Amino acid sequence: MTPLPKRLLAVALVLASAPLAASSLDAALDESQQLAVDAKASQARIEQLDDASRDMLSEYRNALQQAEALQSYNIQLRELVAAQRKELTGYQQQLDGIERTQEAVTPQMRRMVEVLGEFIAADLPFLPDERSDRLAQLQDLLPRADVSLAEKYRRILEAYQVESDYGRTLEAWRGELPSDGSSRSVEFLRLGRVMLYFQTLDGHESGWWNPQTRSWQILDGNARRPLRQAIAIARQEQAPALLDLPVKTLALEAKP
Repeated sequence: MTPLPKRLLAVALVLASAPLAASSLDAALDESQQLAVDAKASQARIEQLDDASRDMLSEYRNALQQAEALQSYNIQLRELVAAQRKELTGYQQQLDGIERTQEAVTPQMRRMVEVLGEFIAADLPFLPDERSDRLAQLQDLLPRADVSLAEKYRRILEAYQVESDYGRTLEAWRGELPSDGSSRSVEFLRLGRVMLYFQTLDGHESGWWNPQTRSWQILDGNARRPLRQAIAIARQEQAPALLDLPVKTLALEAKP
């Protein structure tokens, strides 16, 4: 057999190894592409981990801020609770004081109402229904548990103030004067709480209340005109003027 020339042999060897080289190159390219994909995936995971780390760091910082805020809030709450406990202690002391005050004031208020009733009974007999109703309301008010001690005391002082104001006013009104088992309509005139007068509607008879005898006394005819004028002034039907009313001076009996 005739041997092939060396050049032809080399070409044959190159041609024979060409498929093998192409196959290795393809494998290398595939591996390179896979490495690129893996690197990209790894980078994506790294970025995700980095984002998660930043999120966790942000949450951690927020948690620290909330913890500091809660700590400050707890300090404020402790101070508030301490102040409220102090106030409750003060309120309890006040309540105890109120109870002791009520024990001392309640009998005093009852006595004030009794004295007011005695004063009205001994006073000039004017506005008997109004004053009796006011006194009865106070007597009904004292035992009520739904009314505060302060309100009871205020109402009693108010009644005393009304009675005190009677002593500084001039008042006239029409009413019934008891007379011999019957009554007749007359004009009453109250001069403070110094004098209480009456005058018949026709002006023919006038009188005054005598506290010592607890009865009405008749005045002479000279009192008719001044009383009529005073009644007109009290009713604001006439301008104020100097009054010339009879005033009786009562001698007090000396007590041994």
